[in-house]
Amino acid sequence: MSEGLRTSVVGAGAWGTALALVLDDRGHRVRLWSFEHEITESIRKGRVNPYLAGVTLPETLDATSELAEALDGAELVVSVSPSQKVRSVMSGAARYLDPEAILVSASKGIEKGTLRRMDEVLSEELGEDIQDRFCVLSGPSFADEVAKRAPTAVVVASREEEVANRVQAAFQTPWFRPYTNNDVVGVELAGAMKNVMALAAGMAAGLGHSHNTTAALITRGLAEMTRLGVALGARAATFYGLAGMGDLVLTCTGSLSRNRTVGYRLGQGEDLETILSDMRAVAEGVKTASGLRELADRFDVEIPITEQVCAIIEEGKPPAEALHALMMRDPKPETWS
Repeated sequence: MSEGLRTSVVGAGAWGTALALVLDDRGHRVRLWSFEHEITESIRKGRVNPYLAGVTLPETLDATSELAEALDGAELVVSVSPSQKVRSVMSGAARYLDPEAILVSASKGIEKGTLRRMDEVLSEELGEDIQDRFCVLSGPSFADEVAKRAPTAVVVASREEEVANRVQAAFQTPWFRPYTNNDVVGVELAGAMKNVMALAAGMAAGLGHSHNTTAALITRGLAEMTRLGVALGARAATFYGLAGMGDLVLTCTGSLSRNRTVGYRLGQGEDLETILSDMRAVAEGVKTASGLRELADRFDVEIPITEQVCAIIEEGKPPAEALHALMMRDPKPETWS
């Protein structure tokens, strides 16, 4: 699987469109599905997607708002809807999926209520045998930079080595380099948890704190992510790679990070409802935080940063008070377990 594949990207936000561009650059036939008809028309008629401003889309990139059309004959399908919409979108897509098609999940989050990872959601909607053809793609990759061909490295994880290798070959270009991994649980969880840490890092910046505080949040955030991930069946080493440390550093420090931006504005004193109403794109960490807290409670894992983020989002706790609470926790040795 490497040359001239029929591919479908289900989700035409910034990230889905950027991945569609990678596949187009690789020489595949790409059809991009959008729930929003105006986005489809903008791509078809103007070769632009408002979610990815400043990027001209090639004529070879097709777009549709019909799932049947998007998935017709697709050998490789990329699911990249917002995590809270993946179930409804892919349940509608199920009847059109080729039974031999490889499915790549590029959504980062935990489903609210069920606490399911995206691989679990997709198994429930498409059948357990999808795991034989399933891969998750994650890592430090702002959509805008990927679309502009900035050299980027990601990880593709599958329980089946052949599937990971085929997806790696399908996506690799001179500026987009996937590495393979078999820890699906770890890669999924790392991608979800780093968004919550980015909210915290943004809040600290919004409060006027600088590099010391950011470094502390990234490092202790990584410890928190690793603890919970291992308790849920992931490998610790996964969190030290591209899906963990790589994406965590990018999302906590980069100005293009939606989650960091939400956190920054909260730190500046704005209320969450106003911030979210101003944003067209989704900041996944806002809805993921409470799910992670529930999972941590279930498995008796300490996640103090996430708990304070939840207190800010759900209870309106002032970010300065939350940071003070973190700093004044009982003294502890530096451990990662």
